[in-house]
Amino acid sequence: MKKEAKMKRISISFCFFLLLTGTLFAQPKEVTIKLIHTSDIHGQIFSYDYIKNCSFDGGLSRVSSYVNEQRRKYPNRVLLLDGGDILQGKPSAYYYNYLDTISPHLCAQMFNYIGYNAIAIGNHEIETGHSVYERWVRLNNAPVLGANVLREDGSCYLKPYEVFEIEGVKIAVLGLLTPSIPVWVPEKKWKGLRFEDMEASARKWMNIIREKEDPDIVVGLFHSGVIYSKLEGMYNENASAEVARNVPGFDVVLAGHDHTTCLKKVLNAAGDSVLVINPGYGAFQVSDVLFDIKLNNGKVVAKSVEGNLQRMKEVERDSAFLRHFDSQIEDVKKFIFRPIGKFSKSVSVRDAYFGPSAYIDIVHSIQLQETGAEVSFTAPLSFDAQVDKGMIRVYDLFNLYQFENQLYTIDLTGTEIRNYLEFSYNLWINEMKSPDDHLLLLKKDDYTGKYIFQDYPYRFDSAAGIIYTVDVSKPFGSRVVIEKMANGKPFDLKRHYKVAINSYRACGGGGHLTSGAGIEKDSLNKRILATSPMDLRYYLMEWIVKKGNINPKTLNQWRFIPENWVKEAAKRDKKLLFETIDN
Repeated sequence: MKKEAKMKRISISFCFFLLLTGTLFAQPKEVTIKLIHTSDIHGQIFSYDYIKNCSFDGGLSRVSSYVNEQRRKYPNRVLLLDGGDILQGKPSAYYYNYLDTISPHLCAQMFNYIGYNAIAIGNHEIETGHSVYERWVRLNNAPVLGANVLREDGSCYLKPYEVFEIEGVKIAVLGLLTPSIPVWVPEKKWKGLRFEDMEASARKWMNIIREKEDPDIVVGLFHSGVIYSKLEGMYNENASAEVARNVPGFDVVLAGHDHTTCLKKVLNAAGDSVLVINPGYGAFQVSDVLFDIKLNNGKVVAKSVEGNLQRMKEVERDSAFLRHFDSQIEDVKKFIFRPIGKFSKSVSVRDAYFGPSAYIDIVHSIQLQETGAEVSFTAPLSFDAQVDKGMIRVYDLFNLYQFENQLYTIDLTGTEIRNYLEFSYNLWINEMKSPDDHLLLLKKDDYTGKYIFQDYPYRFDSAAGIIYTVDVSKPFGSRVVIEKMANGKPFDLKRHYKVAINSYRACGGGGHLTSGAGIEKDSLNKRILATSPMDLRYYLMEWIVKKGNINPKTLNQWRFIPENWVKEAAKRDKKLLFETIDN
């Protein structure tokens, strides 16, 4: 009897437990989940600009502080994601890409330290070459995603998506990369890979994710911009908003790549609202996304999402983060502070938008010397940068030349050279109808209200080795007149010339050779005469070390006309572009 009574009590207790837990499970539940998203960090890790020797308003040491604060506020309910392009731009990345290839890569170490949950691969990761990005991918604790990065047999080269579960809410994160890599990056850097169209890939994987995972929330983690653009008539470069609209199923699309901030909601093809957000670059801001979710019987019955671009300027740098990476900081500083020569005067990229520039002509001179070419093309690679007179150190080269491009020599006819320049100047020069018009193609930034270029400065190529004028009062197609070679010899539109150019341009980047010079994309490889084994920054360093003391001068091989119009217009536009920076 005692045993039966005891069993009865146990049975009643167990039933009561089941009833209680079932009741609790059935009760409505509300969950708040935070997504924090960075993109296009470009080596800005320590929130200190060692080039300008001043504190930096963005950077990952500030992000680390912010993430810690949000994790305290939303314990175990924060997902930290990155949208790619960490491996290029600053000495800290360059040093671990190419110089110290034995130590664990700093850009993986710090992602691991902060505790990123997923990372999308960017085009500048691919640009570093197989050995660099494969090493970095392996070292990251978080999965590096890229659903549309495929091997030649069609299999996924990277993990396509990752699934997280937070308090009964299932979240799928799909990673996609802009497919335009072949336009910008030499094939040897991505040999064995191909890049599927983002929308086609998103449709395929959305179906797989829905069927296999049945998620409550789907996040697009895209290394692609928001304002739609298509390259070479075949590559949908900036397609984040298009995918959000055309592929139903996403709750939020985290964009990047174009360095342009964005925060908006779009309607997709099913009539649902999708949040599209882009934090820009350098971690000046982060995407801060908040999901409010209601569950009943363990099922999501309602959800809402709101986004914010959170500025990092007022966030203190994480002192523990900086202490943890102190030895790596010291290694990078030893590299970048090494003296290599002297400049007798300062050079500024600002001059390059209004005429010949000593800043740009240093690059032209090196390209012509290293290749033995007759003509050189190059562009400003930073919107606003300066190298001061006096001792030149390694870090100054990251001002002079921002990207890890190789140096190519290609074959172009005189007509193709002229058409290339017509295309280039049309990207940044206004057709002036009167002396009161703008010289430059400007617009107001929607986010800051400041005047900016309508296009990117890294597309604004000028030439050296030839003497020419650009008539800003004439329409596209009739502005550039090439008078002669710089050595005084005649310039012949029908003759073939050796032209020095960076690898990005040689692959078709910017459209100068294809849309401008009129060369078919498939024919570009046939035009390549030589390629350099090292990047252009290396040759800059060698050139400065060899010369020692340098007096930067403009080559004065081109000019804008009519000069009486240009002089005053240049003053006005220079003030619009740079007065807010100086003040």
